[in-house]
Amino acid sequence: MSSFSAPYGAEGAREFNGVNEADGVPGETGRLASDGVPGETGRLAMSRPRQPRRSKLPGRPGIALAIMLSAQLMIILDMTVVNIALPHIQSGLHFSATSLSWVLNSYVLTSGGLLLLGGRAGDILGRRRMFIAGIGLFTLASLAGGLSTTAGLLLAARALQGVGGALASPAVLALIVTSFPEGRERTRALGIYMGVITGGSSLGLVLGGVITEWLSWRWVLFINVPIGVAVLAVTPLFVAETPRLPGRFDLAGALTATAGVTALVYGFIRAASDGWGDHLALAAFGAAAALLGIFVLTETRARQPITPLRLFTDVSRAGSFLARLLLIAGLFGVFFFLTQFLQKVMGFSPLRAGVAFLPMTVALFAVSRLAPRLMPRVGTKPLMIAGMLPAIASMAWLWRVTPATGYWSGILGPMLLIGLGMGLVFVPLTTTSLAGVPAADSGAASGLVNMLQQVGGALGLGVLVVVFGTASRHAASHPLAGLSPLAASQHVLTHGIAAAFGFAAILNVCSLLVIVALIRTPKPVPASVSVQGIQEKAITS
Repeated sequence: MSSFSAPYGAEGAREFNGVNEADGVPGETGRLASDGVPGETGRLAMSRPRQPRRSKLPGRPGIALAIMLSAQLMIILDMTVVNIALPHIQSGLHFSATSLSWVLNSYVLTSGGLLLLGGRAGDILGRRRMFIAGIGLFTLASLAGGLSTTAGLLLAARALQGVGGALASPAVLALIVTSFPEGRERTRALGIYMGVITGGSSLGLVLGGVITEWLSWRWVLFINVPIGVAVLAVTPLFVAETPRLPGRFDLAGALTATAGVTALVYGFIRAASDGWGDHLALAAFGAAAALLGIFVLTETRARQPITPLRLFTDVSRAGSFLARLLLIAGLFGVFFFLTQFLQKVMGFSPLRAGVAFLPMTVALFAVSRLAPRLMPRVGTKPLMIAGMLPAIASMAWLWRVTPATGYWSGILGPMLLIGLGMGLVFVPLTTTSLAGVPAADSGAASGLVNMLQQVGGALGLGVLVVVFGTASRHAASHPLAGLSPLAASQHVLTHGIAAAFGFAAILNVCSLLVIVALIRTPKPVPASVSVQGIQEKAITS
């Protein structure tokens, strides 16, 4: 859903696949990745006994783990904790109904678009260094966001928060993987990490409700400041720096991809408020096409592309990427539109609205823990299809919301279906995306999965805002007779929200069709494959 976990980074991902280039296994060039000695062949390197290379933490590793997970939790919370505060942010800074989505998208686009670059920067410059830089930027941006007096200042601060998260998040998981030896210690550390990832979303919803109701929406940003300062103060004492690895930055690829998707989302949101004939909307679509075209051209020529296009040559893997994009595009609007429906139409307080989402999160967490055990018996493709059916049914159910809809009769059921469906889909879909990826591309593949999840959410929300705006304008131009001003505004808002859910159902149907048509039925997962191994590969989701 809204978990913003990081890609493994080059070294961490290779260790997950049983290959560690820093230990002497040749990379794509056949030379040692750790020392870069020219002329030393892969055969010579392979003859050496492999000694797992990992950073040694000064002091107690448990403290270092707590520091890294505290930072990761802060980054994850910042999505859902802000979501509950959206109605108050809208009234406080005078956002329009369509421009409000930028409070989420400005964070998601920079965070998702620069994640791969952040992972590469950690490999080349040192992961602790990038972790500290990212947390520092995230903390300052949070302070600036809380002090914002205009919508533009808040959006700029949110974008900088995304940049900070993109620098810090990849280092968290990579530091865990390289700091704890394979076996019981690493398994325990990854288990705690997965708990933080899955629990962070629901905690953010409740915490956002508490802060917004008892203090102010500004404190959902201010709360990051003391946490960030504490992390910055203790990180040098307990987290060791990792060795630098040789490599190149694909700045052109990262920037053109991020700018292109941002222009595309801006075009959709501009069209939602001013119509498809708006000159700025048309210019944004043109700029998006040009930038994304330059991105593809850059990736075909770069020596170390941030997104190797060869990852798309496998039909099943490409299908899993497209299915994820469509699935998240339909799902992302659930938080955005349901938050407004619960508070503006049903009259829920921020705290009650946050608690209302808990059944969905609990269902998703419980089913996602069960999915790896079902894969050896059912297979990945049948499990994905089985998960898509309740997901589609939930969106179709929400399509019928009206101002008279009650929580127990019209909201709880769809939430449980979403949790059930997404819990079944995400693990096998992620496993399909990473299956058969060469060790040299593991970091890029896992990072691409995460990037597609965030970019898909931003694009999906942009499209759904267009549907919402069009339907709302149509309802406003055909008012129902006999309604009070409040009832009339709720009718217009609900009509737009229902239309957005209907289009989300269509996107999920398209995702199901992609799974059926493009993803080939793989061989059943051997029973000997551990659940831990599957979960480690799925952790970026």
